[in-house]
Amino acid sequence: MHQISKRNAKFQQWEALIANRNKRQRAGEFLVQGVRPISLAIEHGWPVRALLHDADRDLSDWASGIVRSVATDHVAMSSDLLAELSGKDDGVAELVAVVEMPADDLSRISVGPNFLGLVFDRPSSPGNIGTVIRAADAFGAGAVIVTGHAADPYDPRAVRASTGSLFALPVVRERSHVEVLAWARQSGLNVVGTDESGEVDIAAHDLTGATLLVIGNETSGMSAGWRESCDAVARIPISGSASSLNAATAATVFLYEAARQRG
Repeated sequence: MHQISKRNAKFQQWEALIANRNKRQRAGEFLVQGVRPISLAIEHGWPVRALLHDADRDLSDWASGIVRSVATDHVAMSSDLLAELSGKDDGVAELVAVVEMPADDLSRISVGPNFLGLVFDRPSSPGNIGTVIRAADAFGAGAVIVTGHAADPYDPRAVRASTGSLFALPVVRERSHVEVLAWARQSGLNVVGTDESGEVDIAAHDLTGATLLVIGNETSGMSAGWRESCDAVARIPISGSASSLNAATAATVFLYEAARQRG
């Protein structure tokens, strides 16, 4: 264990992980804070490169147990520096983990006859990505794939919104629909998109087989490539004065309907 009491090079390296996506990618690591996210990262075997804790106060039983059980670089840090890394509005996180980022490789995804996966095409909001990952985990999906020029699932806002579900299922980034579609065809997946102009209500479309659901960008929906590649495009029936649903809300409804059909 060592201590950091001023803004040295190592601190600045970790600080850059908060807002700089390119530096997260080059370093292959990102920051995690909170009891549930850190606990799930460790439970699911994600490599922890460092544990940063508050040098100015006693740790809780939970944090002490994590520090004792995880063999990694342990860093005691002054409260003001840890506050800059923890991103908490209501105080300083007692523990921040520096976690290794997994490879963006579709082979990480295990596909079986009852597989359910979700593609989020070109999302612009990290919070929406985290919410979609959380919903996918809650409704039994086996993976989330983020395609195109998109917000980063390892952005602290996405990690926070996922409430730890990021660590419970594969989340893979791909440049476009082309790579994902080739994998989906090879895996025998039924590709179903959602759009307000879809030809069938989601409740009337069979989602019980091996299925890949596709949700589009928050503003423009699915890209032309995805729209043309889907085996079917379903709609979510809505009423009232709302003209459409938020992308994360639509994904949640879509995932719920798939789970409902599967019983």
